[in-house]
Amino acid sequence: MADDARADRPESSPAGDARAEGLAGDGSEGIPVIALDASALMAPVEADLRLFEELDRLLGGYEVVVPAAVIAELDGLQGGNGAAATAASVGADLAERAETVATNESYADDALVALAAAGRVDAVVTVDGPLANRVLAADAPVIGLRGRNTLAITEP
Repeated sequence: MADDARADRPESSPAGDARAEGLAGDGSEGIPVIALDASALMAPVEADLRLFEELDRLLGGYEVVVPAAVIAELDGLQGGNGAAATAASVGADLAERAETVATNESYADDALVALAAAGRVDAVVTVDGPLANRVLAADAPVIGLRGRNTLAITEP
């Protein structure tokens, strides 16, 4: 893609290109560190997404972190009734696979943007459009839903 076209809109890479493009990581052994949003953690219920299988397919190796504010958001959503509470419960269970990280931000989206802007993570996984735009504006890649239940990387 030409450089002038890249400036007009974010570029989405097809599956598997993360390894070729080198979503270079600062994690142990140079693998990427990715942060998960509540929407991504709830996507297995809400979008029939096999989150960790898709991340494995897309990235190969990676480390996963979840801001404490995202855990708090999921905890709050679990207290309700219906599909959102069920999705939040599943999301909270999935979040246990990740390292919980502290930030100065109490709002989950702000915490994710702060992690990305500070370079503490290599990408943010979300299916929340406004959050994805904020992360891209912070010059960090977003891993999001493409199609019905497939993940892809969008570069800033």
